[in-house]
Amino acid sequence: MRAVLETRRKTAAVRVEELEAELERVRANLVEAEEVLKLRTIGLEQYLEALAEEDQPAETVVGPSPRKPVGPRRAVPHRENAAGVEDLSVDYQAVMAAAAEAGNDGLGARRAAVVLGWDSASASRVEGARARLKRLVERGWLVETKPGRFTLPAEQRTDEAVRPGGGS
Repeated sequence: MRAVLETRRKTAAVRVEELEAELERVRANLVEAEEVLKLRTIGLEQYLEALAEEDQPAETVVGPSPRKPVGPRRAVPHRENAAGVEDLSVDYQAVMAAAAEAGNDGLGARRAAVVLGWDSASASRVEGARARLKRLVERGWLVETKPGRFTLPAEQRTDEAVRPGGGS
């Protein structure tokens, strides 16, 4: 009887090892697939941004533009070329407001997806929100204080503390 039980235990142990190896392989495939999804989501966002920028007339502007751009406003202007948050599209304004509300804790991509009205359970939507946050960092609107946590630059936080209402 003992030999039979020992054989069954060894068989079960081998099965557990096989399943653990398969689980590791599946996890590695999942990480790889998520990375591909992230890169393709960012690529799509960049493509759409480039299309929107292509549609806008080329201007040589030395300072902030006194008028609002005409046409699609998907492109995010550089902070120094904008009069204020009102130069951003409505979606980006909502993200900026959420970043201001988050304060020093910072805004995460999942919360940004919720602010944009997207399904925060969808990995592609969260990555799309992260791409928008990263774009705001690239253009000087936000800073990434910790990996995945986005806040207003220090000078904007002090400006908003001095100026009630937070807008320009």
